[in-house]
Formats: sequence, C-alpha cells, structure tokens
Amino acid sequence: MAHKDDEQPTGSGAGPDETGPEENTSGPAPSGEQSETQDAGQTPDAEGLTIDDILGAEQTPEAAAEGASSDKEASLLIDLKRLQAEYANYRRRTEEQREREIERAKGEAVKGLLPVMDDLDRAAKHGDLVEGSPLAAIGEKVRAVAERLGVVSYGAVGEVFDPQQHEAIFQAPTPGATESTILEVVEVGYRLGSVELRPAKVVVAVPA
Repeated sequence: MAHKDDEQPTGSGAGPDETGPEENTSGPAPSGEQSETQDAGQTPDAEGLTIDDILGAEQTPEAAAEGASSDKEASLLIDLKRLQAEYANYRRRTEEQREREIERAKGEAVKGLLPVMDDLDRAAKHGDLVEGSPLAAIGEKVRAVAERLGVVSYGAVGEVFDPQQHEAIFQAPTPGATESTILEVVEVGYRLGSVELRPAKVVVAVPA
C-alpha cells in the first residue's frame, strides 16, 4: 500500500524553477540592448527590414531595365535636339544662299540697263531731258524699272572717298582738303542688295 507521502501534488501551479527560464526567454529585450541595435542602424521597419538590408539589397532586373530605359530616352532626346538645331542652321543657310542667287540673277539682268542709264545721265547733263519730252518719259520709265528691281545708285560730289565703293580714275591735290573726297563723278556706281553691279568712277580731291 502506498503512503501518502509518496503521492505527487495534483495542483495546477508550477514551481519557480519550472517557469522562470521560459518567461525570461520569451520576454522583451532589455532597453540597453535595444538602444545599441538602433544606434547601429538596425531598427527594423514595418516589414521587418533594416536600413542596412535596404541599402545592401541587390538591384533587381526590373529596376535595372527601368534605369537603362530612362538613360536611353535621355540620349534620344539629346540627339533629337541636336538634329533640330542642325536642321534650323541648314534652313537658314539655304535661305541665305537662295537670296544671294536671286540677287545675282537680277544683277545680271539689270547690267543690261546700265549703259542706257549712263546715256540718260549724259543727256540730263546736256539738258536734253526736257520735261514732257518723249526722251524724258522714256528715261523715267527706265529708272522706274531699275528702282522696282531694287537697284541703288551711289557716288556723289562731296562724299568721302571709299576704295571699297569708289574707283579713283584721277587724284587731284587740292589746297585746304583734309581728307580724300569726291571732286567729280565720272560714272555713277550701282548695287543690287549685297551684289555690287559697278563701282562709281570718280575724281578724288586729296590734301595738297
């Protein structure tokens, strides 16, 4: 027969040695340990990732493809802007060249009128272009055509001599002259836009 002293207690409570270690292992970490973890940059985010995990994560193929696509778009945009600038410069040069060619073509046509205009100038000096006369009417029509085409005459007595525009056929030392000026116009000069049709032939007064 068993004695009462040999029976084990049937109560639900557990002794201090049985419950102490389990409670210690499942409890929160001491505050000092948690502070050290935060200082080391290991604070976990809502998904359980730390800052070091995020910074050290490898780039995914999707992210790499997206970056490559962005770089390609930027390169294409630069190429497009360069092509636009080159096309704008090409158009400008083409327009300038076209205008010069038009001026040259007009100039060749107008050169045939210059001898007629010279004759009109000589007739005017001799008093042959009487107002209302047939010759005066013809002269007005010829000059109107030249003006409509854009022909400009230059070279007048008293102007400063410019070797780029005037052709000196004679230099006359003149007392009191301080610079070279046109003393007489032998033949008027003509230009059409940037095209010089003929320089003015002049007699130049130079300091004595």
